[in-house]
Amino acid sequence: MGVFSMREEATKRLFTVYEYCKMTEVGILQDGTRTELINGEIMEMRPIGARHASAVSRLTELLVPALKGKAQLRPRLPLRLNDYNEPEPDLCFVKPRRDHYGVKHPGSRDTLLAIEVSDRSLRYDGDVKSGVYASSRVPEFWIVHLAGDVLLVFREPSKGTYKTALTLHRGELVAALAFPEIPIAVADLLGPAAE
Repeated sequence: MGVFSMREEATKRLFTVYEYCKMTEVGILQDGTRTELINGEIMEMRPIGARHASAVSRLTELLVPALKGKAQLRPRLPLRLNDYNEPEPDLCFVKPRRDHYGVKHPGSRDTLLAIEVSDRSLRYDGDVKSGVYASSRVPEFWIVHLAGDVLLVFREPSKGTYKTALTLHRGELVAALAFPEIPIAVADLLGPAAE
């Protein structure tokens, strides 16, 4: 028997967004199981812990009033980036539309700012999802890194990565590129300091 490479023995089957949505419609993917499509692969998302949920709630309370009339919030809802990527960022601020995207999910051209809260998922959010967002030209991506007590800010997507990557700490201010007139305290985004 000859020697075969892994490539010759098996190939990975990637799913399109259309196929992914069909799987949910026909019950292959069960309601209540949180998944997202990343690079054609169906990723099961971890259950949301109390600290993560608290951060999403706090960010919603903080950012929605500040951005009222300037952006619409899409919390943990699909963002259709291309045929093989439909992530569900913790928070996504998109261009306002009267129909609130009732006909189709927003895409990268609609996205102003995507935010992920990272309690235990920094490698996935920082390596995998940031690459997906950058490749799709999402203009700005933030990671509220709870364990590190920092805000990671990614800007200027180019060739699958972000040219600008900032690490911001308590005591600093941040303003999204789409809303430079609205500075926000990093400490407010991070919440109470760990004791």
